Amino acid sequence: MSDEVVRFASELIAIDTTNASDSGGPGTERPAAEYVAEKLTEVGYDVTYVESGAPGRGNVIARLTGSDQSRGALLVHGHLDVVPADATEWSVHPFSGEVRDGFVWGRGAVDMKGTLAMSLAVARQLKRENVVPPRDLIFAYVADEEAGGLNGARWLVDNRPELFEGATEAISEVGGFSVTTGDGARAYLVETAEKGVAWLRLTARGTAGHASLLHDDNAVAKLAAAITRLDRHRFPLVLTGPVRELLEGLAEMTGIPFDPDDPEAAVARLGHLSRLVGATLRDTATVTMVEAGYKANVVPSTARATVDGRMLPGREATFEAELATVLGPGIEREYLFMPGVETSFTGSLVDAMAAAVGAEDPGARLLPYMLSASTDAKAFQRLGIRHLGFSPLRLPPELDFTSLFHGVDERVPVDGLRFGVRVLDRLLRNC
Repeated sequence: MSDEVVRFASELIAIDTTNASDSGGPGTERPAAEYVAEKLTEVGYDVTYVESGAPGRGNVIARLTGSDQSRGALLVHGHLDVVPADATEWSVHPFSGEVRDGFVWGRGAVDMKGTLAMSLAVARQLKRENVVPPRDLIFAYVADEEAGGLNGARWLVDNRPELFEGATEAISEVGGFSVTTGDGARAYLVETAEKGVAWLRLTARGTAGHASLLHDDNAVAKLAAAITRLDRHRFPLVLTGPVRELLEGLAEMTGIPFDPDDPEAAVARLGHLSRLVGATLRDTATVTMVEAGYKANVVPSTARATVDGRMLPGREATFEAELATVLGPGIEREYLFMPGVETSFTGSLVDAMAAAVGAEDPGARLLPYMLSASTDAKAFQRLGIRHLGFSPLRLPPELDFTSLFHGVDERVPVDGLRFGVRVLDRLLRNC
């Protein structure tokens, strides 16, 4: 398993599954889906391969039957697509899958082909050993997560829900990674919540005309003023349960008191982790794209901008109202909206995670946290499936792990993958 996981990660990265966020068009996931299907089939799995209406959007699902059919199945899922990468900015080619200096390099190493490699290696090992786990395990490798899952998880939930029959819990990306405190103690962060998403299309309208004339109804100026107000706006600080639990747990580990009236002070002490946790203290709305005009001497009649909005669970209506106030009148808003998810940090699955990590890293502690980004958990929750982010990785203390997500020179430690596959194997045998 330890060698297989590294090889699988490298080979999956080398399959370019760039998702250009055009959910209506053909996809790139099919070769990676076929790769996974082949690896599962060769050890005896009955594999379902399915595409949405868009060609190339490959999804693969396989089930390993457990011993207790009265228990709900555990869904182990991940996405095959990756965000674009500019090769000129990288130290290695982003789709090389190169193994160098103790890392596997390339786009998707952490988001999330390394995780797919772990689940694939464990799924094969369980089948080869004829293991009958305590509950059914459903392994899913899906398309299009990076564009909202319209041809992946969301499509499957809407069109093929029977593939997930009986599933009550799920594990996937962006959790289970280690954080090392100043005295060398390690905590593994388990995602128990994630912020909601509002991808907005803003439109300002004005009067078109020759740019040499006087203008008091300029769409570009209206839009620029609105997004400047939005950029300067700070949504109110809200200390949610998962963030409080994380900060209290880290305070116990470090001995540095946590003042709930000043959570930003505690977050500022978290080093590399501060950007991630800091983003879960409040809603955010970030302008990511602007487009207007078609000639230097023409005032256009419309100007548009794209905004990435993220709101804390339960604050969807409040976020929308506050956003409207900040943008002001005359700015049209179109939403692609997905509410946040949240669950408790309790139960037998959490206990099994703690036992699996503890067996490989004695003395380590699990702590909950909230993800500022989004995963396919938002789709699977519509089937009543409880989600926990758990993709175990023991990381070097100096590695700024969160910056690697969608970043240049994305890479995952070889030792981290080998650690993670051992932990995941223990978990799935005993969960």
